[in-house]
Amino acid sequence: MRSRSNSGVRLDYYQRIVHRLILAHQEPVTGLFPASNVNSHAWIRDNVYCILAVWGLSMAYKKIADQDEDRAKCYELEQSCVKLMRGLLMAMMNQKDKVEKFKMTQSPYDSLHAKYSSKNGLPVVGDNEWGHLQIDAVSLYLLILAQMTASGLQIVFSLDEVSFIQNLVFYIESAYSIPDYGIWERGDKTNHGEPELNASSIGMAKAALEAMNELDLFGARGGPASVIHVLADEAHKCQAVLQSMLPRESNSKELDSGLLCVIGFPAFAVDDAQLIHNTKDAILSRLQGKYGCKRFLRDGYRTPKEDPSRLYYERWELRMFENIECEWPLFYCYLILFHAFQSDKRAVQEYADRLEKIMVRSEDGILLVPESYAVPQDLVGFEYQKPGSQVREVVGRCPFLWGQSLFILGRLLQEGFLAVGELDPLNRRLGAQKKPDVVVQVVIIAEDNEIRDKLAEHDLHVQTIAEVAPIEVQPARVLSHLYTYLGRNRKLGLSGRKSRDVGILSTSKLYSLKDRIFAFTPQFADLSRFYIASDNELMIDILKGEINFLKSAWDLLGRPLVTLVLKRIHLDQEKIPLAMIQTMRKLKSGYINGTRVMLGSLKDFLNTSAITDLSFLGSTEDGYPDRLHPDVQTYLEEHLLRSFSNRSTMNLRGGQLRPRTLRRRMSCKGAIKKTRSINVDSDNLGMEGPSPLTERRLSSIVPPPWLQANKQSHVSVFATTPEEGPSSPLQLGNELSVRENIYPVDPHNNRSAIDRRSEFVRQQEITVPKILIQRHRAETNFADTEVEELIAMLRETENLEEQGDILQYLVDTQGLDFNTGMLEEGRVVTVRDLLKGLYEKACQQKLWGLVRHTAGMLGKRVEDLAKAVTDLLVRQKQVTVGMPPNNEHTITAPLPEVELRQLIHDAYGDDESTAMLTQELMVYLAMFIRTEPQLFHEMLRLRVGLIIQVMAKELSRTLNCDGEAASEHLLNLSPFEMKNLLYHILSGKEFAVSSVARGNLSIVSCKSSRVSKKSQIGLGDPEGEDALIATIDDRQGQWLRRRRLDGALNRVPRDFYSRVWTVLEKCQGLAIEGRVLQQSLTQEMTPGELKFALEVETALNQIPQPEYRQLVVEALMVLTLVTEHNMVPTLGGIIYVEHLVHKANQLFLEDQRKVQGDATLCCAKIKDGKEQQQAASGMLLCGGAAYICQHLYDSAPSGSYGTMTYMSRAVALVLDCVPKHGEMECAIS
Repeated sequence: MRSRSNSGVRLDYYQRIVHRLILAHQEPVTGLFPASNVNSHAWIRDNVYCILAVWGLSMAYKKIADQDEDRAKCYELEQSCVKLMRGLLMAMMNQKDKVEKFKMTQSPYDSLHAKYSSKNGLPVVGDNEWGHLQIDAVSLYLLILAQMTASGLQIVFSLDEVSFIQNLVFYIESAYSIPDYGIWERGDKTNHGEPELNASSIGMAKAALEAMNELDLFGARGGPASVIHVLADEAHKCQAVLQSMLPRESNSKELDSGLLCVIGFPAFAVDDAQLIHNTKDAILSRLQGKYGCKRFLRDGYRTPKEDPSRLYYERWELRMFENIECEWPLFYCYLILFHAFQSDKRAVQEYADRLEKIMVRSEDGILLVPESYAVPQDLVGFEYQKPGSQVREVVGRCPFLWGQSLFILGRLLQEGFLAVGELDPLNRRLGAQKKPDVVVQVVIIAEDNEIRDKLAEHDLHVQTIAEVAPIEVQPARVLSHLYTYLGRNRKLGLSGRKSRDVGILSTSKLYSLKDRIFAFTPQFADLSRFYIASDNELMIDILKGEINFLKSAWDLLGRPLVTLVLKRIHLDQEKIPLAMIQTMRKLKSGYINGTRVMLGSLKDFLNTSAITDLSFLGSTEDGYPDRLHPDVQTYLEEHLLRSFSNRSTMNLRGGQLRPRTLRRRMSCKGAIKKTRSINVDSDNLGMEGPSPLTERRLSSIVPPPWLQANKQSHVSVFATTPEEGPSSPLQLGNELSVRENIYPVDPHNNRSAIDRRSEFVRQQEITVPKILIQRHRAETNFADTEVEELIAMLRETENLEEQGDILQYLVDTQGLDFNTGMLEEGRVVTVRDLLKGLYEKACQQKLWGLVRHTAGMLGKRVEDLAKAVTDLLVRQKQVTVGMPPNNEHTITAPLPEVELRQLIHDAYGDDESTAMLTQELMVYLAMFIRTEPQLFHEMLRLRVGLIIQVMAKELSRTLNCDGEAASEHLLNLSPFEMKNLLYHILSGKEFAVSSVARGNLSIVSCKSSRVSKKSQIGLGDPEGEDALIATIDDRQGQWLRRRRLDGALNRVPRDFYSRVWTVLEKCQGLAIEGRVLQQSLTQEMTPGELKFALEVETALNQIPQPEYRQLVVEALMVLTLVTEHNMVPTLGGIIYVEHLVHKANQLFLEDQRKVQGDATLCCAKIKDGKEQQQAASGMLLCGGAAYICQHLYDSAPSGSYGTMTYMSRAVALVLDCVPKHGEMECAIS
């Protein structure tokens, strides 16, 4: 017998260790590993990690197999891996009904179990007796299954098993929006059994989806039927959410060492090298100790202070676990692997040395990895005083097989028996390397010859749908239908893919089906979906966004291909819209918004595009894999006929035109207008609705009666600009009171400034008839107008706005399904049909106000609404709808479409237009958070109602018009301009408004630093004081505007919430607008925890006025400076933050009197009788919110008259703990 080589001897040593420590425990029947000698449960996650060492060793033997017995050993080890992976597969296949159910419910009780019996693979605990929903475990299984298959192991044996694994892919593909119990099976760290979104689960799922994509489970011997398909968009959504969360693990865990398996081996789920580095550094700096790493901050598991008699923790006791959490050597094993894959030998050696010091030697000299190290009971006090100083003892299992297995892998890598590429045959580790720039291919196809010829006039040459044959062009919904056949299996009772969504990554490929080739148009171009699709400019804007998105997100073989069909419906008065021509020219030039593009025809791109085979559409189960499934066959045939035919729209006009009296025609005016609820004029944004007229809220609706009697001088010079004007009532369904007795008369001028303003508005009505439906409802009601007469009027009127008013009235009185007595092709026409016709016409004529309203009345909903809300929520932004403060509803978890629609509807009552606008804005916010996440930094809740009010307020400021006109303008903005305005408000950029034909406004960015307030709408010059105000330098009001925007968007300074935590630790509580944040919150939550930030945010949201909210935030910042510079040991009792703001206001006014500043015109005036009366009624002269002078809101934060200076003085005066006498270092710069 030949002597063994040295490496052979060393490998035999490892083989003995693996056999003794790992394989000796493998159950002979099922192939699973029990948790320990006394516990026969087999966890999916632990089992997969245990077998990795066996797999690694088998590959090491394969390389040096110089003798038959080495080959035999290699095969034996490989078969142990196959046995275990199949054992887990059988256990999961026994629960196939759960997989099917979970696709629908996504409920924790319908999830696959996290552990099975190692004796027979059956469930060991009930569905609701354990936190079974652990997406990371199933994902880890799929990931390692893919890696082992790629390394040459045959684990999956039949096509039924392939179908099951395809369904497991569906099980994990929505991981980015499913809260689970995570890698430690705990959910929320109080362990009350509440699941939460965990970054480690999302990362593992993303890795599994990418690894499984286009993988043949039968290895080299398979065919098209054994290939797994993954929709690329689902993996990308997981990636986007993961990137937005890291280094945070979840809402209750601000950091978790479990993330090491996501940023390194085995998942390699992060593509951004900087983010990998930041996450690893955060873990090392805050969780690493002498004996390994803590799992997460305040982890009570196995600590001496834990009460072993109960599973959960009380909220107050979490603080006790700080600094004495157990340390786990397991994480050193992960770090060794992490650095080995980065080929950083020095770091590998460092962690190997550290690990060696804390391993336990068994009797026969084998090094064992223990589960964890805890502080002994009697040394806890010393450890609290000086964290990390005490000697710890081993608690838990030893050896801990999960850690032991990773340790052996690390040793095999260190000694050169394995190369990193062998542990990662799919090359996932290369994901973070820089990729070459993506070139996006764009194909434009004309619907018919006529459109092709129109494009040719502009020197743009395209093909028609008929000319691109044999390639077939279909809308995205066809692709989503075809994907529902994926993974269907009658024997197993599995129904295929549920989600109907196909994203841009999926439609940017070509698909082959037998000898046919399909191209699909993107989902956003599907016109049947929603009215925003009929705004060409917006569609172009979305197209640019999607092309930009493809540049960063595309990672498949071949280039992405965007196919667009130009249809009749896109034409504007038989012409191709200018915006489209300009965009096509840009595409032709080869660059658009910094992305390289190529415009060409489909056949040019056949060789360079990604092509996916839709072989799963064959009738494999019936034994005819080469024939199409009969259902698919009929679906495709039907669809080819009707996919691009136009629907006819209803014609409202009929019969002779009969002249009617004008009085009758007028009687319908304003029916739609009555439903509006956007409030702009009240000085305190967000303060309308039936709120009680008490304390500060007095200024909300109508000045009280005692003020109306006293109509003297309280209109300052500033009252003519809408922002600072006195508050006006907004009709809330009730009629406007007669105007004169509300607005005070200006003694210097015989007409009040307000009258002049309404004259300005009247001029607007003359020049822009389309925008404003007449203001006051005519006295004549519809009651006397019979329904037949209304329908006759409906037929003869040309004006769509009027038709809208008549139909609104009919819906209010008769209902949507009322039979109008008209007939169309022998069918009865209901009010609903008429509304649909009106909606389609309004879409064509681009009357957006009417479109939004009729869409709301028809109960249309944005197709992607639920998806948009989910996109916001999974990036840790909560969304509220409704107007604050009375009917604001917060959405904290993804909801189905129908519930969302109902919630929004309830929040706005009868105001259909605003409800529609809310849905629309949510879609835009979701677009922005996908493409420009930086706009949302330091924002936790997006309050859509408040954003709408601020948009109207900004319009009223730029257009210099009153609130009602501004909200009318807002609702008439085209979807593209709406998105544009929202963008300017989110980014805080200055903008101006320029007028376009037919009264549509257009929002333009202002490049210059100074923009005069004079709006660019050409509506005749307002005379007198208005013109004077318009030209005042715009720097006035700029801080007020900034505070108003930041307040409405809930923006706070960086690290604001964690700094408030330090303030809270030093006082008994913070009171904000009647809500007290108790000190006990710091016992439960850590400073960087999202749950804590939400508590603070909820208190701040009690404040209705955004600018006042911002001052409260500034006051809190001054308090954080006091604590951070350790000026005082404690801040005392409960601090009333608003007192600080009001004190600062007093100090400001005193200074203003001394220097005769601007505020002497309003709040700093010498008090007299009338003044007192006014103050009592809550009306400040300058219109400042919450009794704070407008001029203070408009001061910059820094400088000797800055708000921070006054806040610091207020803190010094109000807090008892700050010494009143003697020298003190002023730390506020």
